[in-house]
Amino acid sequence: MTGTTNMRRDVYQAIADPTRRRILHLVSQKPMNLNTVAANFKISRPAISKHVRILKESGLVNVKKSGRERYCEARLQKLNEVSEWVEQYRKFWTIKLDALEEYLKKIQTLKQVQGDKAERKKKKHGNKK
Repeated sequence: MTGTTNMRRDVYQAIADPTRRRILHLVSQKPMNLNTVAANFKISRPAISKHVRILKESGLVNVKKSGRERYCEARLQKLNEVSEWVEQYRKFWTIKLDALEEYLKKIQTLKQVQGDKAERKKKKHGNKK
């Protein structure tokens, strides 16, 4: 493999890095040239270019040339893939948490019933003295 091979990256790989998430957030507000993007970070311009390349390869950013400048714009449709993946787990955890809530209500009710029985028993024995 040569260094010029355009490796296809997935969305998950692209958003795994906090710098890339921040770049994506910035260019989702408005298209920006690479220098403007880089001005928001304390890392080198080549490092920003590498992050932008990964975002581009994953389909989250489109880079357009305008004269000597390269402008980045967000392509957020690819995030639907992440949203759909997360949604299946949201449903899973909602079901699990609802079941836990029901279980805790049952335990609370049982403790309350047992407490009421103990209180009645205490009062009953207290009246005999």
